[in-house]
Amino acid sequence: MSPVAVARSVAVLLWALALHNTLTCRGLFWDGASFLVNLLDHGHFHDFYAARAHVDWLTQAPVLLLAEAGVRNTRILAMVYSAALFALPTAFYHFALVRVSRDPVLLAVVLAIVAAVYLPTSFFIVGEYNVAFACITAAMAVALTTDGSGRRDAALLLAFGLLCLRSYEATIYLGPLLAAVILWSVRRGGRDSVTTLLCCLAALAFLGAAVVSAVTIVDYWDHPHFMKVRSTSVDFWRNMQFAIPLAGFLICLVAGVRRPAWLQGRGPIVVMGVIAVLLALSPWWRIVHAPSILYPPSHYVARQAAGILLAALLVGMWLQVAYRNPPAILAVVRQPEVARRMVLLFGALAVAGAIPDIALTRLWNGHIEQLRLVVDQRTGVVRAETLPLHDWPTKLFFQDWSYPALSAVVSRAPGKSYIVSHQDYLSNPPFEPACGMLPKLKGYGWRG
Repeated sequence: MSPVAVARSVAVLLWALALHNTLTCRGLFWDGASFLVNLLDHGHFHDFYAARAHVDWLTQAPVLLLAEAGVRNTRILAMVYSAALFALPTAFYHFALVRVSRDPVLLAVVLAIVAAVYLPTSFFIVGEYNVAFACITAAMAVALTTDGSGRRDAALLLAFGLLCLRSYEATIYLGPLLAAVILWSVRRGGRDSVTTLLCCLAALAFLGAAVVSAVTIVDYWDHPHFMKVRSTSVDFWRNMQFAIPLAGFLICLVAGVRRPAWLQGRGPIVVMGVIAVLLALSPWWRIVHAPSILYPPSHYVARQAAGILLAALLVGMWLQVAYRNPPAILAVVRQPEVARRMVLLFGALAVAGAIPDIALTRLWNGHIEQLRLVVDQRTGVVRAETLPLHDWPTKLFFQDWSYPALSAVVSRAPGKSYIVSHQDYLSNPPFEPACGMLPKLKGYGWRG
């Protein structure tokens, strides 16, 4: 299979996953349900602070427009919200794959980003980092494949920069990286004044994103939620979907640095082949070892480590293009046969990564159906502790403070019944108090 065919196949796979995840309303997972009911109850964007506002506006606008037009079916609204959340990163990654499809080395890196950054952290799709990481990958693809003289490319970079200006806190380090690459691309390209101006504005936007992120981090440094996030950021290894590909990358990197010729042999095929098989079989590990489960909330925990991995892979892309006299490992990677093999291996890894995604989504769909039956058959407050919510597989999706919102969204008559967990909202607080309240959703309802 040619590199271009691999790029197209993975792009089709990503869109198929986006459609599947839309139909199962996966945007409701964890914070998603709370965000949706706040949108519908208050009738305006749920952009709770500046560092992520632009992504929130783009993903929430379709829901608000439909609600304003009179749509009251929460199932349709949940699908539309899920579609917006998945379509944006999918479109950006598709664009990046097409943009680098004729450079096998760059294509291999983008495939690695899809397999090891996006798929292992996207169950928590409501997290703005999904869009931010994808947009930054697309921007890097443009910056490294432009000759520096195209106004269309410069305009694209500016648009990406404006979106990332307020997208996610990880731009505190990803923003300056993109700004540096854009300015480098201007220096090696033509001298068209309009193109240069647009590129400089794009670089300024990415630098501005770093400033916005820095200010936000300082402002929220002592917030209980941020403190909890910092304390759990080192637990990324709990996400098997992330840890398995990462282990394969590290093995190949260490072996390649020590002996670049190793990359020309069967070693990478054996290592990444085993990694792909382990990843594809990961949904069933628990059959032989009960603690080895895929845990959707770990996608949220691994996002900081995924951002660092993304930065490392983007730097690798830049070095691959910028080095005229590359070190031995890059020289070997540039060999056509080695580069083509990398494309095939990382394409296979992306396919393997889709299997646990599909398996977890099927379990999520069953969880939604279970909750829907409970709230439609009962009245009043239903204590979560009286339900088998800590049993398999429901325990994979349990988040105590978001249950009122989720039970309201899937109810035929919101307000008739709520599922509420008995907790003090101190040990596991919502990011903001409104997310833990009982939603009204007057006039709305889940329709089959």
